[in-house]
Amino acid sequence: QVQLVESGGGLVQAGGSLRLSCAASGRTLRSYDMAWFRQVPGKEREFVSGINRGGTYNADSVKGRFTISRDNAKNTMYLQMNNLKPEDSAVYYCAARGSAIIYSTRISAYDYWGQGTQVTVSS
Repeated sequence: QVQLVESGGGLVQAGGSLRLSCAASGRTLRSYDMAWFRQVPGKEREFVSGINRGGTYNADSVKGRFTISRDNAKNTMYLQMNNLKPEDSAVYYCAARGSAIIYSTRISAYDYWGQGTQVTVSS
């Protein structure tokens, strides 16, 4: 079992930056594929960024602006978000699943989820 807790959300102006954190307990993160998803009310949850032993992955909408990383010693994953846009406003969730050969961006592939943290970008 893995417990995930996000933090770092908030209100920021367009063009600003935020860093989200996802602290894990129960198991070491290095054994897991990890991801950030986001959801706006009335829309489906969507993949944002992911990380596994093989590398990192980003949705086209955030490439060049968001950077995912993890600190295995702190058992924490991060999402550095730069040049934020109003359309980045959403609840951001971190997710984890056991390490797999092929990385997945599908919601259904992930077994563990955090409670979410709100990011609001004003124009």
